[in-house]
Amino acid sequence: MKRIERFQVGVIAATHGLRGEVKVFPTSDEPRRFDTLKEVILDTGRAERRLRIRSVKYFKQFAILGFEGMDRIEDVERLRGASLLIDREDAVPLEEGEYFIPDLLGMKVITDTGRELGELQDVLQTGANDVYVVGGKGKKQLLLPAIPDCILKVDTDSAEMTVHLMDGLEEL
Repeated sequence: MKRIERFQVGVIAATHGLRGEVKVFPTSDEPRRFDTLKEVILDTGRAERRLRIRSVKYFKQFAILGFEGMDRIEDVERLRGASLLIDREDAVPLEEGEYFIPDLLGMKVITDTGRELGELQDVLQTGANDVYVVGGKGKKQLLLPAIPDCILKVDTDSAEMTVHLMDGLEEL
C-alpha cells in the first residue's frame, strides 16, 4: 500500500474582499489549523504550486487566507474549488492510537479469529466515534465502530487491522 505524502487541509470556496483573500472551507480536524502553517500547496487539478500564507483570519466556518504575491481579487478569482494541501511533515502530530485516514484506507481487515473481512474502504466521521466501512469484491459490507472493544490492533507498516466482531455486528 502506497503511503500518502500530502493531505488536504481545505478547499477554496470563494474570494473574500478585494485584496486577494480567499474563503477556505477547512477539511482538517483542527479548526484553527492555518494558524501554524507558513505555506500550502495549491492543487487546481491541472497544476500544483506552493503558496506562502501572508494572513489568516476566521469567519464562521471559514478560514480567510491571504497569499504572498496575490494582493488583488483578480489574482485569486480563478482559484475557486482548488484544494489546499500540506506535506506529511507539516501535519498535526498524532496522539497514541490516532491515525491519518489516508493511512487506514485500503488496509486488510481480519478478525481476532483469523477471518478476513475485506479492506477498509471508508471512514465515516460521526459525533461519537468514527465508523469504519469494510468490504471488498465478493464480500458484504460491514460497519465497525472505531472503539477499543472492536478495533484491537492497527499496523500501518503491514497495512493490516485486527478487529473483534462484537455481538450485533453483522455484514450488510
